Amino acid sequence: MRNSDEQLVWEPAPGHGDEVLYAVDGRLGRARLNRPRAINALDRASVDSLLAQLTAWAHDDAVGAVLLDGAGERGLCAGGDVRALREAVLAGRHDEAVAYWEAEYAVDALIADYPKPFVAWMDGIVMGGGVGVSAHGSVRLATERTRLAMPETIIGFFPDVGGLWLLSRAPGELGTHVALTGAPVGGADAVLLGTADVVVASSGKEAVISALRADPTLGASALVDAAGGDGGAEASWLAANRSWIDECYAGEDAGVIVDRLLGHPEAPAREAGALVAARSPHSVAVTLEALRRAASLDVHGVLAQDLVLGSVFARHPDFAEGIRAQVVDKDRAPRWAAASVRDISRAEVLAAFGES
Repeated sequence: MRNSDEQLVWEPAPGHGDEVLYAVDGRLGRARLNRPRAINALDRASVDSLLAQLTAWAHDDAVGAVLLDGAGERGLCAGGDVRALREAVLAGRHDEAVAYWEAEYAVDALIADYPKPFVAWMDGIVMGGGVGVSAHGSVRLATERTRLAMPETIIGFFPDVGGLWLLSRAPGELGTHVALTGAPVGGADAVLLGTADVVVASSGKEAVISALRADPTLGASALVDAAGGDGGAEASWLAANRSWIDECYAGEDAGVIVDRLLGHPEAPAREAGALVAARSPHSVAVTLEALRRAASLDVHGVLAQDLVLGSVFARHPDFAEGIRAQVVDKDRAPRWAAASVRDISRAEVLAAFGES
């Protein structure tokens, strides 16, 4: 089997830089996030490039399907370029951060509505904005190497990119656990959550590409066969722990949820409680409310909600502080504005949605 990567001509989108590269492989449009040193984190240039080229391919009859992957060995995408967003916020350029999110969400919406098969190769790290450009696709291929997460409560933000639309539709309270803790899950869990369709063997990537080159309309199950199975993917941790997850995360009171987790006899529940308690209290409280609201919205409604929340979070001190602790200084010791989630009033939660 030929290695298609070695024989393709990879180029930037016209008028854009090399943050994302593209090639046409038969009737398969190939898009590759190309910032491997940053695990392909999406900066503004990446987002603008994706929006331009994916829009062009949507109207190009010569392209029968699109396949998105990431350069390097570490993963598809580690999320948005939050370091740059923090710098903009600290400089008082809040509108710059909001404009970034507006452009990013436009890409997510385009992928959700894409008029032809959009295949996401979700190998390795798939986090935050990486979920936005993959999990809204029509054919979503996790692997035994996948580590998927929406870790935004760790940095004083909330799961955006339409991720709450997906997590609000996960079985039971599995999506609530993933949204509040920010903890990563494997490929089998990604499928259970509804953020991926199947797990395929990472070693079968070239076989998958070859199959799509021959027939761009192939679905997820056929691509598992093409890849030679699931690569021995681990069993679903979420399924094994669903009993206490459904019990502890029910309801709309984040303080009660934390208390249930910390007081539960199951050790994994107590560990989850410690994680949630360590996250930004403002982020946890608003995320829970946003997740519950997302259950009654379509994906575009959730993306619109994300933009409203983003403009509020950009001005909240926990956002810059969380990125400092996690990404800049890496001391993992954020000093949140509130001591615990019980200190976040209902009025403060509603204010994040522009309500009183």
